[in-house]
Amino acid sequence: MTGQLNWWRGGIALGLAFLLAVWIVKPIGVSTQFVVADGIVWDALSPDLVVEDAESASGYTSSNAYLAKSGGKYAKSVANPLNYSFVFVLAMVLGAWLSRTTGGPRPSAEDKIAPPVWRRRFGASAAARYTMAFLGGFAVLYGARLAGGCTSGHMMSGIMQTSVSGYLFALGAFATGIPAAILMYGRRRHTG
Repeated sequence: MTGQLNWWRGGIALGLAFLLAVWIVKPIGVSTQFVVADGIVWDALSPDLVVEDAESASGYTSSNAYLAKSGGKYAKSVANPLNYSFVFVLAMVLGAWLSRTTGGPRPSAEDKIAPPVWRRRFGASAAARYTMAFLGGFAVLYGARLAGGCTSGHMMSGIMQTSVSGYLFALGAFATGIPAAILMYGRRRHTG
């Protein structure tokens, strides 16, 4: 496995990181922080979006019903974004950048655009790859918000806490993801 990531070591490290997070602070979830980031930008453009409210549980409310729900919990996160969850997301981006710049095999120019399995099926067009990556990311994030959480929150943190919804989410993710991958790429085993 020279030059490739060792998936089982990465899985163990990820599991330990989740366990440590749950033990020290709280379960990990990421998709809500995209809502908070949107709220921060929106509040910068429209300062009356989030306001202090002594009657709400969090001390904040919003003219946006989503940010105002749960006693203004999300409105508070928009007003005070430097909390554990938001810093965790920023640290994920920083960690990915550090990992990429400090070592590991360098991808070829064409692998930076699309992996070999994509190029074999759809060609090497950067525009097509980036468009599909954006649309796929948008669909996943939209679905995560409809489901009330993302893969890390529902599946990984949920299963770790033996939550029935975590197991159901995992079942649904794999029951749809595997057939979707087979439809997109076929059954041929790819090694690259």
